[in-house]
Amino acid sequence: MFAYYLELALRSLKRSPGLTALMVLAIGFGVAASMTSWSVFRAVSGDPIPWKSSQLFVPQIDNWGPNGRSPDGEPPNAMDYTDATALMREHRAKLQSALYQISPSIVPADAGKHPLNVSGHAVYGEFFPMLDVPFKYGSGWSSSDDANRAMVAVISSKLDQKLFGGANSVGKTVNIEGKDYRVVGVLDDWNPQPRYYDVVNSGGFSTTGDDVFLPFQTAIQVGMSNDGNTNCNAVPKESGFVGLQHSACVWIAYMAELDDAAAVTAFRGYLDGYARDQQQAGRFGWASNNRLRNLPTWLDNQHVVPSDTKVSLLVALGLLLVCLVNTVGLLLAKFLRRSSEIGVRRALGAPRAAIYAQFLTEAGMVGMAGGVLGLLLTGAGVASVGWVLPKDIAALARLDVSLLALTLLVAVVATMLAGLYPTFRASRVQPAWQLKSN
Repeated sequence: MFAYYLELALRSLKRSPGLTALMVLAIGFGVAASMTSWSVFRAVSGDPIPWKSSQLFVPQIDNWGPNGRSPDGEPPNAMDYTDATALMREHRAKLQSALYQISPSIVPADAGKHPLNVSGHAVYGEFFPMLDVPFKYGSGWSSSDDANRAMVAVISSKLDQKLFGGANSVGKTVNIEGKDYRVVGVLDDWNPQPRYYDVVNSGGFSTTGDDVFLPFQTAIQVGMSNDGNTNCNAVPKESGFVGLQHSACVWIAYMAELDDAAAVTAFRGYLDGYARDQQQAGRFGWASNNRLRNLPTWLDNQHVVPSDTKVSLLVALGLLLVCLVNTVGLLLAKFLRRSSEIGVRRALGAPRAAIYAQFLTEAGMVGMAGGVLGLLLTGAGVASVGWVLPKDIAALARLDVSLLALTLLVAVVATMLAGLYPTFRASRVQPAWQLKSN
């Protein structure tokens, strides 16, 4: 019976090719616009570490007081050197790390090659197990390396390819800013989007991953300056990188792993106790105003998902709705034009369910054709989003099997939903009236 309905639908569509083409175009363009916008929104709003994000927390300490707070009362979104190192010394979380952005120069062993300018972060050794960072060779450094300010480094597989041809470089030496560092680990392919571990500096997204990670205190000792954002509520009393460390300027990101609600409560209590200690020491002259957010809440607080992607998705969904409304009108006109045919079928005993099946099958065929067109247009849309969105965000949009399947599904389901009212109207045709008029 389904094959019979398919044959009837195909004949009907062939009888009015212009109307059929209009419906297919409407569905194709509407679905393509919505799916292209969805591919971008999906990429920027996804959980970058879903198996662990609820256990990762970002603490904030109000070291500026009321005069330095944002209008909504928020403390600074980064830490100064004093607070970050104090929290690391106390070590109240299961795993934790302070970190700041660096951009050192790598001097190749081959004297004929030019130095490489790379990006990276100065972190503590717990950074790698805390974030489940994947390694191709070796691993991160130990806590004793942090304490001893060891000259060690973790490099990316991309940098390993440039310096050592992609071979296992663990144990080899790399010259960074004129000093030799021993490679202890080579990362596997790892460039999470958004870059959740340092949203303040990255803005959330970056097409290039970090190429080098150095021990935090080692980088401080050798004077490797901060290459990220630095916000100050007052001019530092001393100049240079040392002056930055002695100031109240915030430039250090911080992340801690807390396994359960009890650990979260204890860490929050510790932050409040730390603030009270600073009040007693005369450093803070205001009430505690700390924050402790898990990773999803932190990303939302920092507005990592760009507002223009949300707007574009809403606009695209609105366009799809307009296309569906137009399709409803076209299907209604098409179906009601066949009132005499419907009247004859009903007079011969065809139930309303058969009329529903016939016309919904026809709507489904329109949706399938519109979906195929939508696939082609979606591919073109994903390839061209860089024209309207920042490069770092546009590069995240991708055409994969799930998006292709969703495009077809949305096209078919949306068209069949659009066909419900026209089909209902068609099924209400009175056979006696049509037979009498004919």
